[in-house]
Amino acid sequence: MKPDATHTHGARDSHGTETPTHPLDRLTPDEITRVRDLLDQAGHLQEDTRFAQQIQVEPPKAKMLEWKAGEPLMRRVVSTLLDRDTGRVREAVVDLDSDEVVSVDTLPTDQAPYGQPQYLFEEYEDVDQIVKADERWRDAMTKRGFDEADMERALVVPLAPGQFGEPDEVGKRMMRSLTFCPPEGRRNPWSYPVEGLVVLLNVTERKVVKFWDEGIKPLPDVDGDYDHEASGERRTTLKPLEITQPEGPSFAVEGSHVRWENWDFRVGFSMREGLVLNQLTWRDDDNGGEVRPVLHRASVPEMVVPYGDTSECRRWISYFDAGEYHLGKNANSLEIGCDCLGVIHYFDGHVAADTGEPMSIPRVICMHEEDYGVLWKHRELDGETQHSRRSRRLVISYFATVGNYDYGFFWYLYLDGTIQLETKATGLVFAGANEPGLDLPHATEMAPGLYAPVHQHIFCARLDFDLDGTDNFVEEVDIKRMPMGEGNVWGNAFTWTENRITEAGGYLGDNTVGRSWKIGSNQRKNAVGKPTKYHLIPEARTTLLNADESTVAARASFATKHLWVTEYKDGELFPAGMYPNQHTGGGLPEFVKDSGPVDSGDIVVWHSFGLTHLPRPEDWPIMPVDYSSMWLKPSGFLDRNPTLNLPGGSSDAPSCCDTNVSRTDGKPSEGGADGSCQCGCSTSESGA
Repeated sequence: MKPDATHTHGARDSHGTETPTHPLDRLTPDEITRVRDLLDQAGHLQEDTRFAQQIQVEPPKAKMLEWKAGEPLMRRVVSTLLDRDTGRVREAVVDLDSDEVVSVDTLPTDQAPYGQPQYLFEEYEDVDQIVKADERWRDAMTKRGFDEADMERALVVPLAPGQFGEPDEVGKRMMRSLTFCPPEGRRNPWSYPVEGLVVLLNVTERKVVKFWDEGIKPLPDVDGDYDHEASGERRTTLKPLEITQPEGPSFAVEGSHVRWENWDFRVGFSMREGLVLNQLTWRDDDNGGEVRPVLHRASVPEMVVPYGDTSECRRWISYFDAGEYHLGKNANSLEIGCDCLGVIHYFDGHVAADTGEPMSIPRVICMHEEDYGVLWKHRELDGETQHSRRSRRLVISYFATVGNYDYGFFWYLYLDGTIQLETKATGLVFAGANEPGLDLPHATEMAPGLYAPVHQHIFCARLDFDLDGTDNFVEEVDIKRMPMGEGNVWGNAFTWTENRITEAGGYLGDNTVGRSWKIGSNQRKNAVGKPTKYHLIPEARTTLLNADESTVAARASFATKHLWVTEYKDGELFPAGMYPNQHTGGGLPEFVKDSGPVDSGDIVVWHSFGLTHLPRPEDWPIMPVDYSSMWLKPSGFLDRNPTLNLPGGSSDAPSCCDTNVSRTDGKPSEGGADGSCQCGCSTSESGA
């Protein structure tokens, strides 16, 4: 049986266009068009005006929590307008309830330390033309043996320049560019870095400002093609694996609203952040079906990819893939059978194109159920009776491609109240060239003459908790060894400490003491009289490795700590600030400075996590997924295991684990005489 898919476009009006029904619904093509038309009619758009960013201005949280269906939607949109010929930048707020332009403010982007807006797709095309017309670049390419056809075919990569306070860069809209040049007939340009060439451009003036040539290095003779044609005959050893749900999925969708088992939430999508989960709640069946809030808003609004190479080609690289390039705008249209398996529900996304018209990304968000192995199991003392329940999770995900790298963002909701966020880094490693066989201090050799710099991928999740209401706190939990002596006579004892965080700030994880954090309610207690809590379990890998005094550390301060806690304030969404591109630093340090105490009231938890990549030969020509994740587990939020009533194999369930299964030996699947599970089976669970 082939996988199936369903599709959502939200509620529709008589013309078939999407119509929002909730303040947090995703922007629709009609709304994006209206924003542009209203700004144009008010005289705010010129021929060279472009939309560098467009995001929803979410209603003040206090009003959002009181909103009722049928009331005004409070839909506002802020657009960052860039006049390309002058570099002027304005923020324009449009109210879609009243169809009015509320404000248009000019930003001081020409003054330090203010940053620049995100880059436009059309600027990437400009960089290609500008670099290829520059005589210095052409001469350097000629010296390396490239002819006219090679130069035309070359990939000129437009890149954010970093920020170093240099006079010819401060207050100007700049980019740097590196070059890759594949031989004719080769399809993977990333295998052929033209080492040593760096171009600095003023994007507003459309000219090359500086040119560096560090010297000629040999072009790697590496075949990096990896498509079907290059890979040869497909292997035939893998047998079909079918995922079926003959009764359909267990979730229900209405517009952006999703219900699955005890979970209820809304799916959002942002040009900058990509996937957003809104108003995530849990239905507590052991308390009369009470709907209990967990997270008001959850997203990954920023990430940084700093490089550890000191060469001129890479010493400035520190990509902010959301704040400089837009994760949502670079999101993929997902394909069933490739990106997602099973019975799929897709959500479309809509963003503003460079010129302000709507740009739709079909199937940008994928939602489906997955079997996740054994949830719990026990064999009774009689040695015969067994109880077993299978775990299942709801997956909400999207992928973004920013240049050479691809990033998957996966939110998992589990039947026991657990939440997991997992990121998947794949794509092509950004490589350089040198003589084969060298041992370099800042790069590894993936293939002969092809070197990949050491680098990091550090993500920052913003978790706006409303755990049983908006009066929350955070505790730091450490596992503690105890010395032998009084209270530990036999030396077997260990314990834990829970220290409440009272002041806003950043905090480091520590795996040597199993450090984690708990978010709790000041208002509600569980059955044993303790505050209801969720447990944030981090991987606590390496934080930002750049020196504390570096400009990268100032700009990516969120990556210097594993956890940040701030007082909730409307509009504080981005941990590196609204415009981190060429900015000297902002975001979380400013939020902390302006924050009040965080041991009560409405708080936001920011969690930074990710990986340090020492590239391997196995990462070439395309990199298998590298995973990073965090867990949020109920810890006294519920009074007992909420999955006792799941179907499964036991003395009161004679069916074989309530699954559609077939034995691997071809015999019928039947329950044992005592009703215990005797499956010996190997396929996945069926529907609800």
